[in-house]
Amino acid sequence: MSREQVVELIPALRAFARILCPQPENADDLVQETLIKAIANLNQYTEGTRLKSWLFTIMRNTFNTRYRKREREVIGLPPDSTNTLVTQPDQEWSARAKEVYTALMRLPDRYREILVLIVIQGESYEDAAVICDCAVGTVKSRLNRARQRLREEMGEAVED
Repeated sequence: MSREQVVELIPALRAFARILCPQPENADDLVQETLIKAIANLNQYTEGTRLKSWLFTIMRNTFNTRYRKREREVIGLPPDSTNTLVTQPDQEWSARAKEVYTALMRLPDRYREILVLIVIQGESYEDAAVICDCAVGTVKSRLNRARQRLREEMGEAVED
C-alpha cells in the first residue's frame, strides 16, 4: 500500500463520511482525521487486506469515538437550571451612566481632573497633588467642590 493509493480513495471516503455526517464541514473533518490516522498507522496495514475496507473501518471507528464523546459532553445548561438564571435589565444603568458623564463634562476642568484622578483612577491625594502641581490641601478642597458640583449637576444637591 502507498500514499498514492490512499489519495485515490479520498472521493469514496468523502461519500462515506457524508453518510455519517450530514454537515459537509463535519464530513470533511472526519475524512481528514481518517487520513491522518491511516498515514500515521501505515505500518499496521496488512498486505492483502482491501485498503478501502481498512480506511472505512478507521473512519467508522473515528466517527463512533467522536459520537460517544459527544454523548458524554453536556452542551449548554441543564433544562431545569434555566429558570434560575435571570439578567437584570441594564437600560436604567446605561441611561444613568450617560447622565453622570454629561454632568462630569460640565464641571470646570480643575474639578473634573481631580475627580477623575482620585475617584475613577484611584490616585492618592499626594499623587494627585504632584500630577496637578498643587498642594494636598488644594486637592482635597477641589475634590470636595467637584463632588458638590457634580451632585448639583445631577439634580441631587443636598441642602446644608
